[in-house]
Amino acid sequence: MRARQVRKAYADVVALDGVDLDVSAGQVHGLVGPNGAGKTTLLSLLLGLSLPDRGVLELLGSTVRRAHALPDGVAGFVEGPGLYPALTARQNLTAVASLRRIHGADVAGVLEQIGLTDVIDDRVRGFSLGMRQRLSLAAALLTRPELLVLDEPTNGLDPSATQCVLELLRRLADDGVAVVVSSHRMDELAALCHEVTLLSGGRAVFSGPLAKLAAESGPVDFRLRTTDVAGAGAVAAGVPRVTVRSAGDALVVRADQEALDTLVGRLVAAGLPVRELTAVVPPLQAAFLALTQDAP
Repeated sequence: MRARQVRKAYADVVALDGVDLDVSAGQVHGLVGPNGAGKTTLLSLLLGLSLPDRGVLELLGSTVRRAHALPDGVAGFVEGPGLYPALTARQNLTAVASLRRIHGADVAGVLEQIGLTDVIDDRVRGFSLGMRQRLSLAAALLTRPELLVLDEPTNGLDPSATQCVLELLRRLADDGVAVVVSSHRMDELAALCHEVTLLSGGRAVFSGPLAKLAAESGPVDFRLRTTDVAGAGAVAAGVPRVTVRSAGDALVVRADQEALDTLVGRLVAAGLPVRELTAVVPPLQAAFLALTQDAP
């Protein structure tokens, strides 16, 4: 999919302002940003729920010109699952298959994929938020999508269910599906996505590989524990672009990645074993804060 200079406004509120986005087949692309950044609006455009006011939006090779007129192969959900609470999981998916004219839909198969086989004939009104999220994902999978658009699909999931969903999305990407997923969890994006777009104030303030985003954070604070705190402090003080302060039985060193590598090498050369080296604020989160705190 491809978006160029997409703009969307609601009355006097500009939700998206000149956003570009490219997602290739077999790629998982993450959308991240603070509340009100424009993520939901962009996802809604990708699902054909509305049209851009300006700009070009191409989905699976077709330019989108009318709302609710998406090419076959686009599926997903935004702002939570839309399900029939009085129906069972099986009945909900059967209804989706009927509405979408999907012949021979493997309802039981997709429910097994997302781990809901045990509740296939339970009514959805008794499902937790996480179970509803997984059922909505199953409904999207019924269409065998080429472009899958998901709004916080792991919201409400326990760690086991989260891992199940992430592994499923990786497999879909390996099979050539283009996946666009929003999340507030930077750790999940790091484990799942090839690239991310960071929105703030309706604008894309970053788009590219995760490694490049991490580099945008600049120097980061790391907690350093070793067998000789005083000795490690002396070594750190001699490394360019490294600042160090004491933190009880540990040190907090501020450094960019290159300077940190130099520090670790010098500690090892000095015979000072490193017992812990942990980012106080993970680099991806630090980059998020750095790129969004001054945005309009």
